[in-house]
Amino acid sequence: MQFKPYARSLAVAFSLALVAGCSSTGGTQDGSMSGSGTTSGSGAGTSGAGTGQVSGSGLGDGSGQMADSRIPEVRTIYFAFDSDAIRPEFQSVLNAHARFLRNNPNANVVLQGHTDERGTREYNLALGERRAGAVEEFLSVQGVSPSQVEVVSYGEERPAARGSNEEAYAQNRRVVFAY
Repeated sequence: MQFKPYARSLAVAFSLALVAGCSSTGGTQDGSMSGSGTTSGSGAGTSGAGTGQVSGSGLGDGSGQMADSRIPEVRTIYFAFDSDAIRPEFQSVLNAHARFLRNNPNANVVLQGHTDERGTREYNLALGERRAGAVEEFLSVQGVSPSQVEVVSYGEERPAARGSNEEAYAQNRRVVFAY
């Protein structure tokens, strides 16, 4: 089938164009929600073990090879409602994970796709898988071996935040890197 080489070339070209076109200073690199306003203590310290929402990640600060030998601190990226498109502010996070995985071929990661509670269970499982699959494709284009990456979808079953408001929904639309 001759379509496959064209699809791969198109994916690589699209990724390069997206990185070049979206290299703005907007957004944050610490995994926090851009424009979310407040970070009240109500969600701090709750059962979000390993979510990777850590300030001062050191990504993009020129720390070089030292950062390549450690698992990146930010391990969660977020998505827009009903979307599996990777948001530009998380490109640097994904690049850091790709660099780590390329430099550590024995390391493996499980990409855990999540959604908010809106929609049917089946739809949310499929959306969580599409989100994790989009991250897997990004990593693959960056040269990460497919044998290092596993995709799993939890849909709405493992929320990071309880509640039926936009703030809770935004925290639940995510992909988590589980090493």
